[in-house]
Amino acid sequence: MNDLIIYGASGHGKVVYDAALKSDKHDVIFYDDDVKKKSILNQRITHELPKDGSVVVAVGDNRIRQKLVSQVTLDFEKAIIHPSSVLGVDVEIGEGTVVFAGSVINPDVKIGKHVIINTKATVEHDCDIENFVHISPNATLCGTVEVGEGTQIGAGAVVLPNLKIGKWCIIAAGAVVTRNIPDHSKVIGVPGKIVGTTDA
Repeated sequence: MNDLIIYGASGHGKVVYDAALKSDKHDVIFYDDDVKKKSILNQRITHELPKDGSVVVAVGDNRIRQKLVSQVTLDFEKAIIHPSSVLGVDVEIGEGTVVFAGSVINPDVKIGKHVIINTKATVEHDCDIENFVHISPNATLCGTVEVGEGTQIGAGAVVLPNLKIGKWCIIAAGAVVTRNIPDHSKVIGVPGKIVGTTDA
């Protein structure tokens, strides 16, 4: 059995490790390029990326995660799914994605690669989530929502049904999105208002 390599030994890495253990993945190695980090959760941290194994990049920042993924030459781990999460029928989940505890993903959802579905997030039926998205804790995507690459849906935010969120947007914690949002938008409030742009 190949080792699972968790790339990133910080808070997010801890939660990925927990999900991996509870999914019966016990041969785990932490890798981090910060040589000051020596151990995490009683596990030794290596500072040289192993030559074999499968990788999950455990970094919450979408831009950094995308950059690190582009530098990895090993295979990526298939999706890590916490056993307390609920998955409906006909759900597709890409490699390197992690689904955390208590999250709900309902039928006919498509989730891309290297996505984070964080603790107790809800993704309703027929949603389409592109690569490098982060759905934060307790966020809710109602039915038939599209979320573009690299977008972050903040903690407790709600996206109403049949809407499209563009690429590399930031939807603030607690926001309620009631209309389509173009690429690179920052949205806050109830109802959500565009207050600026993100880096292209």
